[in-house]
Amino acid sequence: MMKKQTHVLVVILIIVLILTVLVACSKDGSTPFTPGSRTLLDAHNCYPNHGRWEDRIERALSSGMPIAIEQDLVWYTDSLSGNSWSIVSHGEPYLGNEPTMREYFFERIRSVVEEALRNGNRQNWPLITLNLDFKTNEPEHHLTVWNLLGEYEEWLCTAERLHDGNEVKQMQKKPVLVLTGNNDVQKQTFFTAVKIGEKLRVFGAIHTFGDSVEVPPEKMASRGATNYRRWWNNSWSVVERDRFNNNWSKTENLRLRSLVNHAHKLGLWIRFYTLNGYDMDESQGWSSGYNFGSEERVKKRWKASIEAGVDFVATDQYEAFSVYLDEF
Repeated sequence: MMKKQTHVLVVILIIVLILTVLVACSKDGSTPFTPGSRTLLDAHNCYPNHGRWEDRIERALSSGMPIAIEQDLVWYTDSLSGNSWSIVSHGEPYLGNEPTMREYFFERIRSVVEEALRNGNRQNWPLITLNLDFKTNEPEHHLTVWNLLGEYEEWLCTAERLHDGNEVKQMQKKPVLVLTGNNDVQKQTFFTAVKIGEKLRVFGAIHTFGDSVEVPPEKMASRGATNYRRWWNNSWSVVERDRFNNNWSKTENLRLRSLVNHAHKLGLWIRFYTLNGYDMDESQGWSSGYNFGSEERVKKRWKASIEAGVDFVATDQYEAFSVYLDEF
């Protein structure tokens, strides 16, 4: 009897020790934001479009945090002065007065980030995931953005640059996480050029092989996370062929879950773009190519994505998705 009681006591002490460590990690922020741990609204095209919809970032931030926010970047050259700089824009025609990421994004979130740093409550960090969509990939463009990120490094999730690029170094949690695409020219600036032992400020996506529903997840993504590449970006077309299908079948749900489960097994966050559902007269500059045709249809996909554990669900309907997400 005494031995049995001793055994039970030891088990209880081990459980208490584990719980204590977990609580301590939560308080000091050492517990990582792991793939599959939460589903976020990814505010698609969250910037003005040719002078219109200036309030997109306000709408996104007002929908609640944590949140992901996409910024499209273009390397713009002024025809008169010959000077070049990075602008936040979806595409031509360029007017030259488009906002920069410093003014439109970083300075807009300053009060949010500084308040988070003062409070020190790291439970929901990163509060904001910045998704960089480079529309042009000039090396000088990447270097300019790298230097800009350096000015705000104290806000950013970082990881040590290791000699072995396949070794995944745990990130230091901060209020802002920066992700970028799978372009190898980007990797040259954001990873290769970073000295061993210094900090990575931005993390790339993996390369995808195949972009249709017929390709097995294992062939689409054959390698897991690395020190630099930590996420997987997908069009919804890899889940189902027909956006205007009223039904959401068991086959499509299994396909979605297989992609998500494979990503998380590889240690990758996974994002799907772009899930909208609205009448055309409700459009606020949204691309018709991403429209499922009705909120009823898109909500079936939102629900399936949330239940499957998709990390980033990109949509232009920030408020509607945020309200729906809160119901889970």
